Amino acid sequence: MIFDLLTVSGSAFDVDAATRAYLDTLQGPAKDKSDAYFEGGYYLLVFGTLVAVLIDWLILRFRFAKALRDFGERIFKRPFGATWLTALLYLLVSGVMALPWSIYTDFWREKHFGLLDQSFGDWAFEQALGAVIGLAIFPLLIALVYSIIRRAPKTWWVAGTAVTGVFLFIGTMLAPVFISPLFNTYSEMEHGPLRDRLVSMAAQFDVPADNIYVFDQSKQDKRISANVSGFGPTIRISLNDNLLERTSEEEIVAVMGHELGHYVMNHGAWRVGSMLTVLGLGLFLISRLGPWLIARYGERWGVRDIADPASLPVLTLILSLYLLLATPAFNNITRLQENQADAFGLMAAQEPDGFARAAMRLSEYRKLEPGALEEFLFYTHPSGKSRVRRSMQWKADNVPNAAIDVPPEGYLDQ
Repeated sequence: MIFDLLTVSGSAFDVDAATRAYLDTLQGPAKDKSDAYFEGGYYLLVFGTLVAVLIDWLILRFRFAKALRDFGERIFKRPFGATWLTALLYLLVSGVMALPWSIYTDFWREKHFGLLDQSFGDWAFEQALGAVIGLAIFPLLIALVYSIIRRAPKTWWVAGTAVTGVFLFIGTMLAPVFISPLFNTYSEMEHGPLRDRLVSMAAQFDVPADNIYVFDQSKQDKRISANVSGFGPTIRISLNDNLLERTSEEEIVAVMGHELGHYVMNHGAWRVGSMLTVLGLGLFLISRLGPWLIARYGERWGVRDIADPASLPVLTLILSLYLLLATPAFNNITRLQENQADAFGLMAAQEPDGFARAAMRLSEYRKLEPGALEEFLFYTHPSGKSRVRRSMQWKADNVPNAAIDVPPEGYLDQ
């Protein structure tokens, strides 16, 4: 990709001017569309929670939870089996009830903004496949947590958090090998100068690079991405085909430098630990609020106590509201790590303009210039403006005789 170089007035590289030169490449309808899509997500976050709460309330109000529990207890005499079946049926029923909302948010809206390339049939198949995987995992986790509740009704949230952590760790380790390939085709990256450069960069930081895969994200959408996933023997570097086909070598190397930063700084384990801390607080609140709600309304709902699997909608209702309130905490934990990986990636790849261009491409679905409070509350990653400015500051500090690179008009459409 060829870029025009502007001569910088004076001897100093103007970080603000260089940043603005990038930001101004997104203008007019394209910027309005980006802002509208991302800002709409703020409302979806609230309304999505209200939909989840409404579904749980309806399941309780019309005693569906009791009916599911009674059916589970008729099929299984042991509490573990009855809880597992109750949880399975609850997830099925609530999933079907939420289907119109899912179609609107995950299919129709994505199509409306031009961010989804799948037909409805292909999208529905992947949603069904994801649901099957979830039904194979979550009822078992729920049954284990209820076993703990029966044994320790006051302190179950401690062991419940630990069990959830075990599931998260196993899932993170196994997903790259057994789950991700169910949705996309993974193949070894072709040998050549680009792969050699990525392998060399990974080797500098002792990141295993025996397996570098390319997966066909383009079957779903045009978004660029890459990751270093897995633990131990399942560690692998993966790039999606959009990254390879839509961007320059400088962008690819910059993105991979960022992803290597996550691995080197052990962000996977830290993220699981941080998220479990926030989740543990949520389970603690459930352990206190759940019995109070059941004592007040349990007879009306047909729920005996918190150890009764029919209480599952009560627990998930509280959890949904808590997670909405905890969203800024989750977002800031993630954004802190993304900031750290950005700084590492600039140092590792030494491609500040490549990183700035890659950050600009994310404006397809992420508002480029949010306010400070907006970024604090809603952003899981640094904003495009923050990332471009960091890149230009790194360039000013590390590149002799730096000049402002202005991408050609229309490069974001590639």
